[in-house]
Amino acid sequence: MTARATDGRRAAVLGSPIAHSLSPVLHRTAYAELGLDGWSYDRFEVDEAGLPAFFDGLGPGWAGLSLTMPLKRAVIPLLDEISETAASVEAVNTVVFTEDGRRVGDNTDIPGMVAALREHGVEEVDTAAVLGAGATASSALAALSRVCSGEVVVYVRSAARAAEMRQWGERLDVEVRTADWSQAAEALHAPLVIATTPAGTTDALAAAVPERPTTLFDVLYEPWPTELAARWSMFGGAVVSGLDLLVHQAVLQVEQMTGRAPAPLEAMRRAGEKALAER
Repeated sequence: MTARATDGRRAAVLGSPIAHSLSPVLHRTAYAELGLDGWSYDRFEVDEAGLPAFFDGLGPGWAGLSLTMPLKRAVIPLLDEISETAASVEAVNTVVFTEDGRRVGDNTDIPGMVAALREHGVEEVDTAAVLGAGATASSALAALSRVCSGEVVVYVRSAARAAEMRQWGERLDVEVRTADWSQAAEALHAPLVIATTPAGTTDALAAAVPERPTTLFDVLYEPWPTELAARWSMFGGAVVSGLDLLVHQAVLQVEQMTGRAPAPLEAMRRAGEKALAER
């Protein structure tokens, strides 16, 4: 699933909204470090309605695309093939244009989560908790299928979301139990907590951080740190950030699109940190 690493190739990130995306910073840094001077990486504001026309307008110089919301499912009918990982959550965040003209989709969010956890010493846990039940939560469950050997408790705000998460658990072969969001403070005692909610949602939980927290994976990277992450770190717990996830999934995208491995993880991380600090 690799594209030929030749000069003059193009790649980009698509989504709506897209102006906030750090992907151009990360990918351009990788190209510079890898000596791919002729490569370019841009961002384009594209919604679901405009996606087919964007694909129709792509020329032979394109190596690949990164996709963010709301396009991760909308892109699937436009592809020739998707990986098992992408199919498992019905979400594609990476498209590679192969040398024979095929459009191949993958999901690097899931292995990116696993890689970020392992970088912080989390190889396996016997139970875990997930805060939230949106699209990122299903990717979190897929990642947990690789690192959690037991029950995953997902804290949700509605019966509909609870049913959806249980269905994802069955599909991903993850033992899922759901609990009401009013009990979310209990999640903070799990060996691994993954927060998948929008900014501000978990702020009220910061006061409930236990004296000896374990590992928190907060998928946000802006604003950072979240109140929960700051309190967790203050009490000595390990914190995995959304930037960790973003960098690890981008590393995998760069490797697939360019055919060059390993991608420069540390240089990409430094570039992302610098860009965030300048905002």
